Amino acid sequence: MVYHGRVRDGTIVLDPGIELPDGAAVRVELELPGQSPAGTGDDPLLKMVDLATETGISDLATNVDHYLYAHPKASDAG
Repeated sequence: MVYHGRVRDGTIVLDPGIELPDGAAVRVELELPGQSPAGTGDDPLLKMVDLATETGISDLATNVDHYLYAHPKASDAG
C-alpha cells in the first residue's frame, strides 16, 4: 500500500485521513520534483483503459491465439 505525505520540520507527516498503527514498519521513498507520484509512472498496465481499442471482435478474449497465431478457434476445437 502506498501512502503520501510531506516532510515538515524533519518529521514525515502523512496526508490527512491516513492512520497507521504504532510500530508499523514503513519504507520511505523520495519523490523528486517533476517525478510522477509512486504508482503513476509510465507503466502501460496502469493506463490499460486509455490504451484499450475497440476491435469489434466479440470473441477476442476466448480466441486470442486464433487471432494472433492462427490456431484453431476454441469454438472449433470440438
